[in-house]
Amino acid sequence: MKIQLIRNATLFIEYAGVTLLVDPMFSEKETNPPVINTANELRNPRVSLPVEVEKLVQPDALLVTHRHPDHWDEPAQKQISKETAVFCQPEDEGEIRAARFARTTPVERSVTFQGITLTRTGGQHGTGEIGKQMGPVCGFVLQAEGEPTVYIAGDTIWCRDVEEALDAYQPDLTIVNAGGARFVTGDPIIMDVNDVLAVLRHQPDTRVAAVHMEAINHCFLTRDDLKDAIEKAGYSSRVIIPEDGEIFAD
Repeated sequence: MKIQLIRNATLFIEYAGVTLLVDPMFSEKETNPPVINTANELRNPRVSLPVEVEKLVQPDALLVTHRHPDHWDEPAQKQISKETAVFCQPEDEGEIRAARFARTTPVERSVTFQGITLTRTGGQHGTGEIGKQMGPVCGFVLQAEGEPTVYIAGDTIWCRDVEEALDAYQPDLTIVNAGGARFVTGDPIIMDVNDVLAVLRHQPDTRVAAVHMEAINHCFLTRDDLKDAIEKAGYSSRVIIPEDGEIFAD
C-alpha cells in the first residue's frame, strides 16, 4: 500500500495493485473565489498542486465522497479519463454521469472492484441547519487480502457514523479531513482538534492521518496547531500530518 496526499482531500492510493484517486481537485492556485460567508476573502485553492496533473488523470478508479468543488472540480472532470471507474454515494450518481463518466457506480453499501472491497460510510458535514444545507456526504473503507484496512472518513465531524465505522471495521489507518472548516456563524463542518482527539480516544488501535488542511480559505486549523495539540495530548506516535505531495503510507 502507498498513499500520497496531493492537496486538500485529494489522495492518490496504490492498494492491492490498484490505483485509486480520491476527491480530485485540480484547480490552479487562486483561480476560484473564496468560499462565501467566511471570515476572509482569500481565493482558492490557497496552494498549488505539488505534482504534475498528468500523473493523476488515469487511475484505475475514482472515489468521490461528495461533489463540493474542493473535492470534485471542473478541471478534474475535464482532465481525468472518462473511461475511469467512479464510485460515489447514490445522491451524486446522476451529476457524475452527466459529466460523461459512464462507468459510475453508486455504492449502496459495498462493492468489489479488482479484489478490493469498497464500503461506503456515512458522515455529518456540520451541525444544525448548516449541516443540512451542506448535503449528504460519505466516506469509504478499503479492504483487501494482505492489505491493511483503510478508512477514509470524508468531510465529516465526529459523529455516530464515524464512531460506528471505527467499531465495525477496526481500521489500521483512518484518514480524517481536519482543517476545522467553518463559516462566520455555526460550528465547524469538518473535524477540528477535538474531533481528531475523539477518533484517537475511541479507537486506540488505529493510526490517524490528518488532511484537508491549509488549502481552502475557510479551513482555519493549521498543521502546526494540530501538531501542537496532538503532542500535548500524548498522541504524536499515532498521528501523521502529511505535507502536500507527501507519501505518508508506504
